[in-house]
Amino acid sequence: MSQSHHHKTLEQLFAHPTSHNIHWRDVVQLFESLGGTTEQTKHDHLKVRLSGHEMTFPIPRGGGHALQSDHEISAIRRFLKECGHAPTAHAH
Repeated sequence: MSQSHHHKTLEQLFAHPTSHNIHWRDVVQLFESLGGTTEQTKHDHLKVRLSGHEMTFPIPRGGGHALQSDHEISAIRRFLKECGHAPTAHAH
């Protein structure tokens, strides 16, 4: 997948109003493209290690489906900010 696609996913995660057209598989690929490691746990969660931080996210039902909840997107957004990977306009 191209860097421009990962950049688009990152921008979607930080968009206001919140975009609900973000696919889980794109988020996983974004984490990995930023140098993160991902590991699926026994309980349908994804453990992500990125830039010295670690967080576990519930995997949306169906795995490839779009993220539906603002809470899911907010948690991913916060984690990316903590790891220093917010888009330039949203770094504060």
